[in-house]
Amino acid sequence: MKKDIHPEYRDVIFQDTSNGTRFLMKSTIKCKENGTWDDGKDYPLFKVEITSASHPFYTGKMKFVDSAGRVEKFQKKYNWGKKNEETAK
Repeated sequence: MKKDIHPEYRDVIFQDTSNGTRFLMKSTIKCKENGTWDDGKDYPLFKVEITSASHPFYTGKMKFVDSAGRVEKFQKKYNWGKKNEETAK
């Protein structure tokens, strides 16, 4: 293998923002935050919206998951829907 072309493979904490569950796994993902694991060591921290600990398929509980109005956020970002309203007038 060529040297210095592969990303660093290291331990990363993945935190579920919906219920606070945390997992320590190996990953190459780049993180901006750090967190302390149960062993007292600091690891890169990556926050995710949903994991197997909170997904309805794995928990058996149906719950509505909407993080800050994703559809409205998309429409606002790309002016989606406003063009259609103007052409209808």
